[in-house]
Amino acid sequence: MKRIIDSHIHLDQYEPKSWKDIVEQDSLLQALISVSSTLHSCQLNQKISKLYSCVKPAYGFHPEQMLPSSNELAELFAWIDQNNEEMIAVGEVGLPYYLRRTYTLSLEPYLELLEAFIIHSKKWGKPLILHAVYEDAEIVCDLLEKNSVSKAHFHWFKGAKKTVERMKNNGYYISVTPDIVYKPKIQALATDYPLDYLMIETDGPWPFEGPFQNQKTVPSMMHQSVQEIARLKRVSVAETYDFLYRNTACFYNLST
Repeated sequence: MKRIIDSHIHLDQYEPKSWKDIVEQDSLLQALISVSSTLHSCQLNQKISKLYSCVKPAYGFHPEQMLPSSNELAELFAWIDQNNEEMIAVGEVGLPYYLRRTYTLSLEPYLELLEAFIIHSKKWGKPLILHAVYEDAEIVCDLLEKNSVSKAHFHWFKGAKKTVERMKNNGYYISVTPDIVYKPKIQALATDYPLDYLMIETDGPWPFEGPFQNQKTVPSMMHQSVQEIARLKRVSVAETYDFLYRNTACFYNLST
């Protein structure tokens, strides 16, 4: 059966009038993992999830922004603590790779925040959705291993061969966006990474190029991702749909 799950989308960043269309326009879409960026974002994703049962909220703090005050962080953790039973995962959390290319930042407070989220994810019994690319992924692997956390999903991952091997050995999951259709480096990564640990996502509303140029990012784009993964893995399209669906449903403990 052809079923898809968007393992990483920012539904709260779309216009509210488009939520219904995004959620309902593809009959094969079974669930969307909507990640959060701030406390307000967490609260908005909570609201969306109450409107649409297929939307599964993840609560966290996106690292590609300046850190809030200690009081604001305490408020964020207190709110998540009160609402953690309804969330599907802790996310999006990680390290500010791109922000550090623009600003001179101390990484230490971001590391402290990420480790706090990692520790809390164990306490809450929830998987982690991680923003950690290139050399930052090595640092995050260190933190995960230090805290004996294995249920980790590196979304839209890019990184060195040695990091990929380490992640494969640890059983970490990765997800690919529609750019797998036109980016050779992502195609090479998907070819190398075990199908058992692969998921698909949109990271919407992030826009894409290639055949998706000037199009609004929607979950139905992932069907082309499935087709490409099937080609790269030399597996039937039907089997690829099944693998990707089961991987995501199992990782996020969704009823199938």
